[in-house]
Amino acid sequence: MKLLKHYILLSFFAAFLAAGCSIQKNPVTGTTRAFGYSWSQEVQIGKEVDPEIVAQFGLYNDDNVANYVVEIGETVLEQSHLRRPETESHFRETEFTFRILDSPVINAFALPGGYIYFTRGMMVHLSNEAQFAVVMGHEIGHVAARHSSQRALRQTIGQIAVIGGAVMGQEIFGLPGQTILDLSSTAAQLIFLSYSRENERESDNLGVEYAAMSDYDASEGAALFTSLKRISEMHDQNIPNFVSTHPDPGERERAIPEEASNWKDQGYEQSTRNEERYMELIDGMVYGEDPRQGFAEDGFFYHPDLAFQFEIPVGWSLINQPSQVVLLSPDEDAVSVFRIDSESGTPQQSVRSVTSQDGITVVNESEALSSGSWGAWVAKAHAALEDGTPLTLQVYAVDFDNNIYRFLSYTVRDNYDSMEPGFNTATESFDRLTDSGKLNIEPVRVRAFRAERSGSFESFLPDPLPGARDALEIAIINQVELDEQIEQGRWLKIPVQ
Repeated sequence: MKLLKHYILLSFFAAFLAAGCSIQKNPVTGTTRAFGYSWSQEVQIGKEVDPEIVAQFGLYNDDNVANYVVEIGETVLEQSHLRRPETESHFRETEFTFRILDSPVINAFALPGGYIYFTRGMMVHLSNEAQFAVVMGHEIGHVAARHSSQRALRQTIGQIAVIGGAVMGQEIFGLPGQTILDLSSTAAQLIFLSYSRENERESDNLGVEYAAMSDYDASEGAALFTSLKRISEMHDQNIPNFVSTHPDPGERERAIPEEASNWKDQGYEQSTRNEERYMELIDGMVYGEDPRQGFAEDGFFYHPDLAFQFEIPVGWSLINQPSQVVLLSPDEDAVSVFRIDSESGTPQQSVRSVTSQDGITVVNESEALSSGSWGAWVAKAHAALEDGTPLTLQVYAVDFDNNIYRFLSYTVRDNYDSMEPGFNTATESFDRLTDSGKLNIEPVRVRAFRAERSGSFESFLPDPLPGARDALEIAIINQVELDEQIEQGRWLKIPVQ
């Protein structure tokens, strides 16, 4: 949980966006067809959802990386169908936004209307600028072909309308479903649901086309899908091609070099790889979860930057997000959401900002004291879901170091008595973090360097690996085998702490 102060009202239900119908051009094919939204609506959707994405996942705080993503994004975009002379002006004049998200998940995705996102987890798994350009082209291709709007049209009234996707698909590497707790339904669908296999194949081809026309060695894009295939096999999550909405990584691994060869036959040399520049860029990038933003260990959640801690109820799972921490009961039938409340000046105000909402009835409320030191206010209240299912809430806010922190915990009413001890475990244990080892913890970072000797890849790994990493995992981010011979001078990426 980063220091991200924003206030979002309690909401128990999400509203789905209804799709309309618009007859417009497809910039890629040049043909006129029906879409779920007009182009201006697509741009507006992206504009409205982008702040949610930034709030949910956070931006990676490195200006060099951010500027690089914009630079390569604009370079590849210039070769896309959206920037060609024959394309209508309202497409050509649409501005794009390129962002790097502070997330370890291996992902890249696009919102309609020109919003492209890469995670640092994706950046670490790429090994040169050519690979980056192909993935960038893939995401621009989703926007150019208007895949979200095509999918929206196929949804019946009353169903989820806006469908989005990521380069590898949620089925294998997506974020936990619980992470949509703080997203609108539009944002959730754009991130977590998938494009069709046909859409993905088209975007793969467009990614190769746009990268090749930018003089990048587009065949390099296959290496990413080799890595994705290896990761799925490592975690025993290999999904058969015929049941996945995305093409199988192995299929994409084979198809991309063939498509790149076709563009070479048309005169596009594709000579640029820029390995050194890319490796120098990611040297020092955070690898995996950043403990400075909070981490769970030995039954407690610790936040070094904000210097607090609280106990995790036994058996409960924890999801740490930039804007909140979510605790889930073992059967996922109770939830506690912890975040900073930047709108309230006191714990009592924070609690009542929730309990005063329509449909919520306070049972009791009182002063409290967290860990015997920090002034707090707690309330128990009743509410109900739209279908009438009764809920019981516990709202607990505590004043600590000039911030108001609030736990919003709830479950169905019949379960409340059995869940309340778990809620209390977290709230009553909230306290200052004083352990210097935890306060001073640093994240694992990527060290990119040229090998000073020859030897097997495994011989370059430190013992032990930081953060209990798996040696195969490190081989995969280097796109090599563990026993592969590394020649002197080859670039390597090794996590260090």
